[in-house]
Amino acid sequence: MIVAIYPGSFDPITNGHLDIIDRARRIFDHLIVAVLQNPNKVPLFSAEERKRMIEEAVADFPNVEVEVFDGLLVHFARSRGCRVILRGLRAISDYEYETQIALTNRKMAPEIETVFLPTSTEYSYLNSTVVKEIARFGGCVRGLVPPGVERRLREKFSSVSR
Repeated sequence: MIVAIYPGSFDPITNGHLDIIDRARRIFDHLIVAVLQNPNKVPLFSAEERKRMIEEAVADFPNVEVEVFDGLLVHFARSRGCRVILRGLRAISDYEYETQIALTNRKMAPEIETVFLPTSTEYSYLNSTVVKEIARFGGCVRGLVPPGVERRLREKFSSVSR
């Protein structure tokens, strides 16, 4: 059984992330979406809120689970028996950064491979930062994020004056 891990901050999860998850769950036997608690970032949503939003979005995917982790990804991957780290790529600029991380992870854990999966064209521009900026200033994020995320973004920014 091949277990893959798809790590990220997912603050919040977007339809681009869901595209990668949906396609990866068809490739791997089991997929763990790993929500990173990064002490160097101040997220809009707590790790538990992000986990719940992702769980809601992937509820119909039986071979996908969602977990929160901190520390080194390779340590978490080993603890869960993961043989593959999955990374989504939007643009060529992502490739350079992701390759550096993949090579570093391989140095620490040579038994774990990194697999890059390019996002579908319709999501190649999309990232969580853009979504938060649109929502912060009252723009419509429908079609960019799952409905539950759209609702939670409206709630977070409802007190911001327009």
